Amino acid sequence: MSFLFLGFFTGLSLILALGAQNIFVIEQGLKKNYIFIVCLICSLSDIILIFFGIFLFNFFENYLSGIVEFILNILLLIFLIYFIFEKIKSNYQNVSFDEQKTALTFKSVIIKTLGFTYLNPHVYSDTVFFLGNFSKNFEIFNKYYFGIGAAISSFIFFFSLGYMSKFFSNYLKGEKIWKYINNFIIIFMSCLCIYILSDLYNYLI
Repeated sequence: MSFLFLGFFTGLSLILALGAQNIFVIEQGLKKNYIFIVCLICSLSDIILIFFGIFLFNFFENYLSGIVEFILNILLLIFLIYFIFEKIKSNYQNVSFDEQKTALTFKSVIIKTLGFTYLNPHVYSDTVFFLGNFSKNFEIFNKYYFGIGAAISSFIFFFSLGYMSKFFSNYLKGEKIWKYINNFIIIFMSCLCIYILSDLYNYLI
């Protein structure tokens, strides 16, 4: 049982870091836009990657490093640039707050959630490489407990993040406030782009 708690708090400590995926979840919560499906996709994806890391760490360590991370960074950079462009465009289209809340279709939300999850190398570094490496010497049953604990922390975190954002959205009404939120997202994602570019540069030199 101690390994269950170890997995829970280890997974929670990793997932608390603010990143593109978490910002996207918060945004959908504020918009009250398909919150359940966004949180579910993020949580289930984490479970898949957590258990892949725990049981297949050596495989991932050998084959999912270097060039694969480089390719993922390029894809994520393209994805983020497109996302930023959409945000900037919405700022200049005089779209009302209510229209922005329902701007994304069900299909678009799923694609963007999957993009922010599976194109992000840091998702793999946390779930696959870190948790996999951390638990590589555990006995098989302890690996299960550790993975279940990390998975529980993921579910609690994403659903809390999504629905707490929904709660606070009741106090964040108005076009001006939403423009501030949009601008914060644009700045944050732009900083991520710069960080990814520095990673790509370091890889090439």
